Amino acid sequence: MFKKILNSQSKSISSASLILAVSSLMSAVLGLLRDRLLAGTFGAGDKLDVYYSAFTVPDFIALILIFGAISAAVIPIFSGYLIKSKDEAWKYFSTLLNVFLGFLIIISFILIIFAPSIISVTAPGFSGQKKELAILLMRIMFLSPIILGASNMISGVLQIFHRFLVTALAPLLYNLGIIIGIVFFVPTFGLQGLAWGVVLGGVLHLLIQLPSLFFSGFRYKASFNYKDPGVVKTVKLMAPRSLGLGAGQLNTIATTSIASTLMAGSIAVFNLANNLSSILVNAIAASVSTASFPSMSMAFLKNENDEFLNKFSSIFRQIIFLTIPISLLLLTLRAQIVRVVLGVGKFGWADTRLTTACLGILALNLIAQSIILFLSKTFYAAHNTKIPAVVSGLTVAFNIILSLLLVWLVRFSAGFSLYLQNLLRLGGVANVGVIALSLAYTITAVIECSLLLYLFNKKFPKLKTKQILSSFYKIITASLIMFLITFATRQFLGSIISLQTFWGIFFQLVISGTVGVAVYAVTTYLLKSPENKAIIDSFLKKFLSQNK
Repeated sequence: MFKKILNSQSKSISSASLILAVSSLMSAVLGLLRDRLLAGTFGAGDKLDVYYSAFTVPDFIALILIFGAISAAVIPIFSGYLIKSKDEAWKYFSTLLNVFLGFLIIISFILIIFAPSIISVTAPGFSGQKKELAILLMRIMFLSPIILGASNMISGVLQIFHRFLVTALAPLLYNLGIIIGIVFFVPTFGLQGLAWGVVLGGVLHLLIQLPSLFFSGFRYKASFNYKDPGVVKTVKLMAPRSLGLGAGQLNTIATTSIASTLMAGSIAVFNLANNLSSILVNAIAASVSTASFPSMSMAFLKNENDEFLNKFSSIFRQIIFLTIPISLLLLTLRAQIVRVVLGVGKFGWADTRLTTACLGILALNLIAQSIILFLSKTFYAAHNTKIPAVVSGLTVAFNIILSLLLVWLVRFSAGFSLYLQNLLRLGGVANVGVIALSLAYTITAVIECSLLLYLFNKKFPKLKTKQILSSFYKIITASLIMFLITFATRQFLGSIISLQTFWGIFFQLVISGTVGVAVYAVTTYLLKSPENKAIIDSFLKKFLSQNK
């Protein structure tokens, strides 16, 4: 049974998307549990600030050196080899794995040595014991890019063989490792137990995928030819992609750096709010984009332009069909979500109010980030890594400037600070600077999304824009109706249920959210939204047919 699960294959984008979406939902549940444990154990203060600060650069290294290679190069290049010869494809992958792992080990070792200097740049507001602890955690977590490097390269290859189930299980185990760190390592090792939990998560992420890799036909070869044509082509393709990803990740590092100069807890509040939003991005856009990328890449390789654009149109419409209403639900029920997920233990009322305000601003960021993720992967499938890289580089510079400007306004303009406090109902809360960072982050994402959409339309003028706009109008109409009814339901329940208890808030959240989803589903059905029908046809009918 275990072998059957690890060796299972998904034969269509719909089934692959369903597997990834379900696993993302499960991963989201574990992610919420992880954040609840973090918030309840440490609160939004110095300790969580240290953890998130130490995490940024190791995550940055893994992202630009490995995720870039998978998305931009490994999948299309391995696919090209596979069309010609399976043996040549595996030889290429083995060589690439050896070269990149050797490179990652060297880079990580160098960064471990220079961790004190790195912390001085990424968290300039830290000093004394707080800085020393951040250095220690960062050094431990530099083991993570090496492990996740190998694991994510394997994920890319397994997706080509449609083994989406096992690649979907890997992130679950990654979060499970972090949770084990919080529950079992922290009481023994203190805060550094969190860092060891991250390392454990990476090990579990790798181990679950190794059997499937060998089932697919991989046989390890100790080849280390960095001049191999496939490796050289990979580096050339991944370089712009890595720069683009690096620029995007610099947004997070820059935000963390600026937040370290604000009041204690600012880094934690921003990250906890951003995690709640990012979980939904990963559950929707990342799942659909990951499932569609191999087939879109193959369609482009075969010069099937009409098929390529048809897939783009269909997937783009599915993403906005899901993200727009979810974003509005997140905006409407943000306070309930934060109180249910994070409102426990040392996470105080001021922390809750600040995180709620940040989440409300980042709700719009959810739509933009989902579209950015899909558009970027579409450019990569078309072997164009330069456009996303340039756009990402420009927008990260804009984000840094805008963040500094808004933080300055909060500090030195009493009128602007008071306006934000009144708008977001933060009267009496001193740490309003973190709100400025969330605002800059969202504005930047909207601008980046708009630029990528414009440039994609310029590059592919045959895109069925009218078809997309027709769906968009129906989605907006249904979403607004859902928003109004969800808001009315929330207010009504608030008047008849005690909101001073966990269960009162929980029922208000669940009932209001369920009503909102039901209203949206019915409204899009009445409007004859094609995305509604596509989801029913792809998932529900398939499920019913399998259970006859």
